[in-house]
Amino acid sequence: MDVRTLPDPSVVVLIGPGAAGKSTWAAANFPPATIVSSDRLRALVGSGEDDITASADAFAILDTVVTTRIARRLTTVIDTLGFDETRRLAWVAAARKAGIACIAVAFDIDAEEAKQRNRSRAKRIPADALDRQLRTWRAVRDTLESEGFDEILRPQPVRLVAKPFVTAATAAQRQTSTPTRLRFGLHLTGFTFPGGSKHTAVHLREIATAAERAGFDAIYVMDHFRQIPQIGRPWEDFLESYTTLAYLAACTERVRLGTLVTGITHRNVAHLAKIVATLDVLSSGRAVCGLGLGWWEDEHRAYGLPFPSTGERYESLEDALQALPRMWAPGAKPFEGRTLTIADTSCYPRPLQARLPIIVGGSGEQRTLRLAAHYGDAANVFGDAANVRRKTGVLRDHCIALDRSPADVEMTQLSTVLIGADRHDVEQLVESMRPRRWTPARYATSVNAGTVHDHVGRFRELADAGAAEVMVRIANLTDPAPLELAAKVIERFR
Repeated sequence: MDVRTLPDPSVVVLIGPGAAGKSTWAAANFPPATIVSSDRLRALVGSGEDDITASADAFAILDTVVTTRIARRLTTVIDTLGFDETRRLAWVAAARKAGIACIAVAFDIDAEEAKQRNRSRAKRIPADALDRQLRTWRAVRDTLESEGFDEILRPQPVRLVAKPFVTAATAAQRQTSTPTRLRFGLHLTGFTFPGGSKHTAVHLREIATAAERAGFDAIYVMDHFRQIPQIGRPWEDFLESYTTLAYLAACTERVRLGTLVTGITHRNVAHLAKIVATLDVLSSGRAVCGLGLGWWEDEHRAYGLPFPSTGERYESLEDALQALPRMWAPGAKPFEGRTLTIADTSCYPRPLQARLPIIVGGSGEQRTLRLAAHYGDAANVFGDAANVRRKTGVLRDHCIALDRSPADVEMTQLSTVLIGADRHDVEQLVESMRPRRWTPARYATSVNAGTVHDHVGRFRELADAGAAEVMVRIANLTDPAPLELAAKVIERFR
């Protein structure tokens, strides 16, 4: 049976008469800590789950627990009869305020079946009470559609997934029935390996060769001089980008090699052209040149590099996008740009590739994507499928306005992933890796934590949105083992 995916976090309201199977269904589909049960709260404040005299106290606690959990954006499964309209509307409103989905699960059961189930229970609901519940349920059922729930489901197998994977199951089915191709790049963003720096070269070689075996089309590194705050601490081991790429060229045979992306402020542009051309020759024609504005002012200050204004950096980026192909072409004619002068553009040996690809990094719609459309071979952006679709449309419009074929400039997407063998493996990875103050749902969403099947669906959505290549940072990549699961995703797009 197909398993329905629900976003984590979400509010799940169980609605139906006694003996309809609400508690059994909740226990089979959700972690125990997410379920708030009126029966169990009656047992907590009274003499047992059937202590009706404790109901008022139990529901007072339930209201407090539910309100608190929703405000903290924690998945909350509310296991009561669900007949109180005021409470239902309050739960929907609280979920809206917290920005999470509120889903009703309607347990529609035949009256005779409910009575038969009740007779088999160790502690039966009084017959007259069950009759009242069944009558009330019929009235409640007819009002649910107007109460603002995001969805009203029947009881069926469900699974909580990080937000990026809510619609991935359908997309994964498309990839099975009508497969499409997609390129994959591995983005290396950290170099702190077991055993310290004396073992760095060995670990890096093992990861690179395993990535090639796994089917990755490219390996990229960040162009920074120290670890960025979004990923780690400034004193963590961090390798210089082009030296690392040269080493990877010697370790591999097939994958393309490049930066995501070289900061335009980090190097003399003519010198950069020489570096990239040399990488292309020594890698037998596998170099890729990523270019971007450069953004980390503290890094520039620490290394004594100037950090011009945004406008000046855009001018430098455009100059570089024009000058680099000139450097890689035959001849030695001078180049004169707005911020850059190169008296002699000779660069020998020239790259082996007739056109060494340039990826322009950044999502700015008016300037960055226009520069990519004018001079680049690809643009690289962040974000989900909706964002990629929008940026692809903007890129296409710029190409048309510049009289360039949109087919000449690809859209690529960069994100972090965490791949588990199954749902339990994903949960364990998230729990072991999340920062102490982060909820599992928040961390899982931040690193796109999901199963192989989840990732197949998510990448199919990105491909459908216009991505020709996806670059992935694997969150737990300290040895080659995580690449085995990545290989299972990649093979679905070959």
